[in-house]
Amino acid sequence: MRQTNFHARTAVLLTVILLFAIIAGCSTPARDPLTENWRVTVNGTTEKVLTIKDLKELPVVNGHGYCVSTTGARFGPYTCKGVDLRDIAAQAGGIQPGQQIWVSAPDGYLWVFDYDQLEGRGFITFNENLTEIPAPPLRIILMYEQNGTPLSYDDGGPARIAIISEEPGIVTEGSAWVKWVDRIEIKD
Repeated sequence: MRQTNFHARTAVLLTVILLFAIIAGCSTPARDPLTENWRVTVNGTTEKVLTIKDLKELPVVNGHGYCVSTTGARFGPYTCKGVDLRDIAAQAGGIQPGQQIWVSAPDGYLWVFDYDQLEGRGFITFNENLTEIPAPPLRIILMYEQNGTPLSYDDGGPARIAIISEEPGIVTEGSAWVKWVDRIEIKD
């Protein structure tokens, strides 16, 4: 009988220790090696490499984003937080009329924005019923937060392109929303 009580008390004690270990682990924020190691190279008249920390030190832009894929799948609506692509270009010498910004990802995906688009013009936009509507003022950002949380890998994080508006419900073409951005180049 004594040995059974000893084993029962030992099992309870080990369970309590295990629970404390689990609780202690849950209270410590998990490190995200993907975000910690992420870098974007910005190449213009000079070259600059930015980390997430660097990105968050640039002027912050907030807005509404919503996109549709070429197959008709909708993504959003989201609240988006990031940095205007023009502010990122300024880190490498800026962009002038007639130039383009090439945004690429490690998987080889590439999208090109012209100067007018960086100024918020030249986009095809839709309402939530996917009926084409005149485009309101838009901004292209490198988004690092979506709906108030850091952008997950599955959503293109730690940073991806988003086309945002001050008003909700504006849908843009999803092919321009480059995921996993690692290179931004200013080209003539």
